[in-house]
Amino acid sequence: MTQLLSLRDISQTYVSAPDMAERIANLAGAGYRETRVRAVDGVSFDVAEGEVVGLVGESGCGKSTLGRMVVGVERPSGGTLAWKGTPLTEMTPEQRRQWALEVQMIFQDPFASLNPRMRVEQIVGEAAVIHGLIRRRERRDYVADLLTRVGLNADVLTRYPHQFSGGQRQRVGIARALALRPRLIVCDEAISALDVSIQAQVLNLFEDLRNEFGFAYLFISHDLGAVEHIADRVAIMYLGRLVEIGTADEVFENPRHPYTRALLAEAPRLDRRRQTFAPIRGEIPSPLNPPPGCTFHPRCPLATEACKREVPALQPGRDGRRTACLLEHQDAAA
Repeated sequence: MTQLLSLRDISQTYVSAPDMAERIANLAGAGYRETRVRAVDGVSFDVAEGEVVGLVGESGCGKSTLGRMVVGVERPSGGTLAWKGTPLTEMTPEQRRQWALEVQMIFQDPFASLNPRMRVEQIVGEAAVIHGLIRRRERRDYVADLLTRVGLNADVLTRYPHQFSGGQRQRVGIARALALRPRLIVCDEAISALDVSIQAQVLNLFEDLRNEFGFAYLFISHDLGAVEHIADRVAIMYLGRLVEIGTADEVFENPRHPYTRALLAEAPRLDRRRQTFAPIRGEIPSPLNPPPGCTFHPRCPLATEACKREVPALQPGRDGRRTACLLEHQDAAA
């Protein structure tokens, strides 16, 4: 398969300098210093043509930050992002324009991601006109066709966002992403704000659109059931780093990393006759002061002294699947 997106050691660090009050306090020896948060730390993976990669992790792990870098909302502070084999830093202006059109995003909150002062026809079709994909006189028919494809009637063209339900607004957001004829769509918690019955409809819509147009998806979610349903491969993220990546069947049927096992153990499953929940002990550490070594070791029941000192690399384990766990690496070497 043709590789669309390649990420190599992508990082994002936020720096916050002391504000005016803190600088004044420093004159009296308060000692305020700049703070650094490494939201994404050396992430590497690829997304192929037509592939769905699920990105899973707890809130605050950096998955949404990673999604924003993929679509260009934020620039990485380190590493290389390449689109169709060309690194972002080496693109010509025309290549950057093409990348910006071919990678689109569906946002988490359908109530905040649509302009309340614009009608649906403008929301969905204006960007396609501006970028020369269609002529302005073609906009109404173009948008009507897209709305039909996402399960809405063409007669909603003149409505405003407040006249729709949450599920309908998300469909408008999907139509807006489709309008620029993308090759990769980043779905950032795209179903989390919807009712369960509507979530199923939107997931089925994603599948139908993928089959029709051959889109690739980077599907960012904390909903393991949704990811298992839609993803070809799954990447597990913890405190800014990938800890495991493999096919959906591999990860869900035989998780290797202790964090992946813990996530799956606390997820409700309909195929279990008796539900027993085993929450992950402790809380996710602050990214302002991450623990040394493996960042999961304070919560890991299998942690050893080596886990507290050594940072595990994401590398093949016993079955060739990539994990960032010293115990898996030792078993693979044995």
